Amino acid sequence: MPRIAANVAYLFTERPLIERFAAAAAAGFKAVELQFPYDHAPSAIKAELAKHGLTQLGVNTPAGSGKDVSGVAAIPGQEREFEARFKQALEYIVAIGGSAIHCMTGPVPPNDRPAAEKVFVANLTRAADLAQPHGITLLIEPINQRDRPDYFLNRVEHAADIIAKAGRPNVKIQYDFYHVQIVSGDLIKRFEKHQPLVGHVQIAAVPSRHEPDEGEINYPEVFKALDRLGWAGWVACEYRPRARTEDGLSWARPYGVTPRKL
Repeated sequence: MPRIAANVAYLFTERPLIERFAAAAAAGFKAVELQFPYDHAPSAIKAELAKHGLTQLGVNTPAGSGKDVSGVAAIPGQEREFEARFKQALEYIVAIGGSAIHCMTGPVPPNDRPAAEKVFVANLTRAADLAQPHGITLLIEPINQRDRPDYFLNRVEHAADIIAKAGRPNVKIQYDFYHVQIVSGDLIKRFEKHQPLVGHVQIAAVPSRHEPDEGEINYPEVFKALDRLGWAGWVACEYRPRARTEDGLSWARPYGVTPRKL
């Protein structure tokens, strides 16, 4: 049975971020992931995690503004900016007791992609060496260009090639079934082929990005495949609820997400 986690940047947004940990725990989640928690002191986040018995997974590298909102890890000329953002993320994730950092690439025009790949590999290599002593995994995520035009990393195969070039065991793929379906499909076979490189899994319905009980992905079969393949990591809900988060969680009850009794 998959271990289902909550992405509290997407779920429970009816509440301020600091209140979402309690809501996630009350709904039956045992782990959470964040995106950009940097407006909150790490001590405040850590206290909420401890109070509600939650496992903290990953965070994203800090967002910038404008075109930089989707990261700078693959942007030529932005190496120092990436280093600064990564060090901020590393300090934060260590402080709150998390396990991973998603290194966002940013948008790259087609003509700049060869140079961007070299920058991305070099940035990941240096960052992985900084993260390794802390036991932190770096995640790179293929993201569809429909949602993020010109985003540098789109295909699982490209992510695998980047990881091979970086040559660091703590660089892994964040395999989001939502993005992979939009870009290339063949979800289960593609996951099976690249499973040794997968460090984290995320889910959402396609095309709506709502709860995974609608749309073109058969998630019950995906979950059966993950069990068959021995996936022991978390499966994080990075979807936009159709309405109030708790009202759309019936799909998750068979997978152990049941409200806690007060």
